Amino acid sequence: MITIIYRLIVALALVLVAVELFTQKSAKLKINAALVLVPLVLRALMIA
Repeated sequence: MITIIYRLIVALALVLVAVELFTQKSAKLKINAALVLVPLVLRALMIA
């Protein structure tokens, strides 16, 4: 049960960061969002 809640929280954060990635104009902020996205994807897939 806790794992499902954890995955839902990570998935929500993943979606919010992805939206931010595609709506940003600044290249610096896009790179920053992409760097944040990598660990979130790994956590959502329970790899790391």
